[in-house]
Amino acid sequence: MGFVRSLFNEAEVLLIGGVCHCLLAYLVYTTSGEPIYLGFAIVLFFAGVFRYYNIQQGKKANITTYEQARRWELNYLCTGFFQALMMGLFCFVTLYYKPDTFGEIGSVAVVMGSTITIVGRNYGSRTMVMLQSLAVVLPMALGMILKGGYAFVILGLYLVPFIFVLKKMSDNVQTVLFDAIIQGTWSRRLAHRFDRALNTMSHGLVMFGTEGTVVVANARAAEMMGFRSVNQVLGRSLRALLMRGVAGGFLETKDFQYAESHLTDALREGRDRKVLLKLTDGRYLEFSAREGQDELAVLIFEEVTQRVEAEERIRYMARYDSLTTLPNRAYFHEIVTELMAAGDRGRLCGLAVFDLDDFKSINDTLGHPVGDGLIYAVAEKLSTVASNDVKVSRFGGDEFMVFFNRVEDENDFSLRLTDIFESLQGEVDVAGHLLRIQASGGAALAPVSETDVDAMIVKADLALYKAKEQGKNGWRLFETEMDAAFRSRQVMKGDLRSAVESKSLRVVFQPIVDMQSMQIIGAEALCRWDHPELGPISPATFIPLAEEIGIVSEISALVLDIACHECAYWPEHLRVSVNLSAKDFHGGSVVDKVRSALAKAQLAPDRLEVEVTETALLDDKISTRKYLEELRELGVTIALDDFGTGYSSLSYLHTLPLDKVKIDGSFLADLTGNERSLRLLTSVVDLSRNLGLAVTVEGVEAFAQLKILAATVRPDLVQGFLFGSALTSSGIKTMSASGWSFPTPASSQRKAAKSGAHVKPIDP
Repeated sequence: MGFVRSLFNEAEVLLIGGVCHCLLAYLVYTTSGEPIYLGFAIVLFFAGVFRYYNIQQGKKANITTYEQARRWELNYLCTGFFQALMMGLFCFVTLYYKPDTFGEIGSVAVVMGSTITIVGRNYGSRTMVMLQSLAVVLPMALGMILKGGYAFVILGLYLVPFIFVLKKMSDNVQTVLFDAIIQGTWSRRLAHRFDRALNTMSHGLVMFGTEGTVVVANARAAEMMGFRSVNQVLGRSLRALLMRGVAGGFLETKDFQYAESHLTDALREGRDRKVLLKLTDGRYLEFSAREGQDELAVLIFEEVTQRVEAEERIRYMARYDSLTTLPNRAYFHEIVTELMAAGDRGRLCGLAVFDLDDFKSINDTLGHPVGDGLIYAVAEKLSTVASNDVKVSRFGGDEFMVFFNRVEDENDFSLRLTDIFESLQGEVDVAGHLLRIQASGGAALAPVSETDVDAMIVKADLALYKAKEQGKNGWRLFETEMDAAFRSRQVMKGDLRSAVESKSLRVVFQPIVDMQSMQIIGAEALCRWDHPELGPISPATFIPLAEEIGIVSEISALVLDIACHECAYWPEHLRVSVNLSAKDFHGGSVVDKVRSALAKAQLAPDRLEVEVTETALLDDKISTRKYLEELRELGVTIALDDFGTGYSSLSYLHTLPLDKVKIDGSFLADLTGNERSLRLLTSVVDLSRNLGLAVTVEGVEAFAQLKILAATVRPDLVQGFLFGSALTSSGIKTMSASGWSFPTPASSQRKAAKSGAHVKPIDP
């Protein structure tokens, strides 16, 4: 349709051509006097006028459909062909029918000139080019051929290929123009897409030409810089754009200078560089200068306020505790390091750590929200002392740290810490619960030049450990001896681990005596450690160390293997008792360990007694009961050790698979002088026996205690230092083989009576 519409352009040229054709025919008429030429003059004039009118009508028509284009093209073909045919016939008449010298020259010249314009005029219609070429050239060629003479014949034949030349020229023109139209359409479409993409960007974009002024900008850039249209941005320099921000009051002068310097360098050198500017209204703009194509430099900018605020929130969350808003461990370390690095290196600085006493029990009994409320209350109290030289941090859990950047002396430090410690005391209301704040503290004081943050934290922790060791609810200042004790403790932990790995620990056996026969019926296996340098180490010292470093279960396994192995060589009526810790019941491997020890020693299961403490039952009552039942199925005897020292011992007697109860020696402390203690012990023994449980009383150290036990309490078994210290395995074997027995209280009373002594029994 585009080509068809092109046929109806420039109608005035056709009108001029028609007038020229008419005048030529009239001139030939005047020179020849032939009326036929006057007729041609009239026909050619009206043909030109009619074609002009027809083209004008087609130009006004709205050609939008294919059918309309076909109809108007046919109309154009008819009028064009008629006009061309009249010109061809006019030439034929001048050459052959009514020869005239002037007419021949004039008609050939005008027709050939008009023929050349066929291509330029009608490239939009190949049909029109062919029709007009045939209508004009063929009559002229025919006239020359009929004129006679070989020269005119050759000339006439020569004109025939000219028709095909015109067609080829028309095709080339059409192809070129078609490609141009396609390229133009594609370019316009591409430009439209580029413009659309440019103006729908969320970023502002400006491009600077070689002269340093804006040659391209998008609508977002104009909007962000306060211009009403993109055209107002074009032609401005970077400095002018930034100055507009200063003039508008939303860019500080110092920020303008900073941005101009960095962005100018980046644009000039073609290096990518980003500049973040904070506007006076709180917004943030980020400018990115990039090297463009064809010597163009690109400046992209966007508002990144939300991103910057999000980054600040993330940075805050990474530095501050979410509950108390105090600096966290990492940020506190950073702050203190910077403070210590600045100022007088000879000054004293101090660091204190505060830890809430028994905080775990609050979480366990009242819940974590209440615990969090207590931590928040403590943080509020400590925050009151914070300043430029005093930094407060929640170091983690229920632990807080306070750093003093400058301290006058030890007395000044102590007074300040005492004030802080006293401010923490008192009660606070947390979710309706009135809680008393009780804390322990440790502190370290040192010259800045001789210490660092980590060293001070270690020393403060050592002082805190000492404060808790001495009864809590107080604070201690670090002393050199604490460090020595700490290092000694760390060394001892390493030595203990080595001793366990090399199986250097030894096992001794404390006799267990039958109350009726006063003979040894078994022994309890006890672990001993002989340090190569420090000598014998008490179990009260090395067992807690083993629990700290997580090897207490390895010690239990070692003792279990040795005890079973030694018991296998004892007389068959002797049994061995082994203590298992709460850690041994974590993970469920305790049953396999016992089964393995029995198998390796080839010891009958009924000769092994496993003692379990109430601590193991408290940790996980359900799992522990399951493991105890499995041990009992093996044939192993189960004893509840240290009965009476826990929180709910009586509930275990009828709910757990127990065979024996071992009553702690604390029940015997004032047995000889306190009737209530005797009644309590008797009641516990009777209760246990009524439940079908055997009873062993531990900690028997005096003969007077033994007499009361025999006369009134009557337990099944007793053990303690009264019957001697712990023995080696061979010692137990020898005593049993020799038939050793301890003198019974009754026989002792008879011996005393014979000698005149009087033993007064205790009235139960």
